[in-house]
Amino acid sequence: MTKILGIDEAGRGAVIGPLVICGALVDEDELPELVKIKVKDSKLLTEKQRDDLAPKIKTILYKYDIVKIGPHEIDDKRTAGTSLNDIEAEKMGNMINNFKPDIVYVDAIDSNVQTFRARLQKFLRFDPKKMILEHKADVKYPIVSAASILAKVERDGDIKALEEFYGVIGSGYPSDPITVSFLKSWLKEHRKLPNIVRETWSTAEELRAKGTQKNLSEFLK
Repeated sequence: MTKILGIDEAGRGAVIGPLVICGALVDEDELPELVKIKVKDSKLLTEKQRDDLAPKIKTILYKYDIVKIGPHEIDDKRTAGTSLNDIEAEKMGNMINNFKPDIVYVDAIDSNVQTFRARLQKFLRFDPKKMILEHKADVKYPIVSAASILAKVERDGDIKALEEFYGVIGSGYPSDPITVSFLKSWLKEHRKLPNIVRETWSTAEELRAKGTQKNLSEFLK
């Protein structure tokens, strides 16, 4: 039986919360079932559609795995000189090594696909018969769409759990005014960012710098 693995992630650009990677493994004969339930790139679906699809996807898959890379791990590795692309590629490579699929589809994270292929190859200990790496693979290939949905649902659940403790934090992305407002308010009140933040992100660095400048100007008054 031919096993097909799709890999995608959610939360790559977020300043708050984990980066979530999902590997979804399916028997080739079951692929039409994913098409039948109309899986799509998670960004093209509403939250309710994703939540409804996730359990259906899990019943169709042979196996799946979800790996979370938390803010501290991202910060520690980036500070030590490891790029975010290498951090992700290692996790993706480990999924391929563990699942040992016949065919792999991955949503490419480097702007240059060949660069991503070389990066991923560094971490492979298993050689699939075919490995397709493409941008927007989550739009084109149902198995990557399935992985995209599971990753997004998992990350959304994590964000909701964080909101139970921290209050409204928005999506966790720097482009979200609610997220930026939360970070500014937290920094003003606590004089430091919460430990759910990726401290090495430019958004966090800029907010800290502005906070420090403000404190200094107040001191000099």
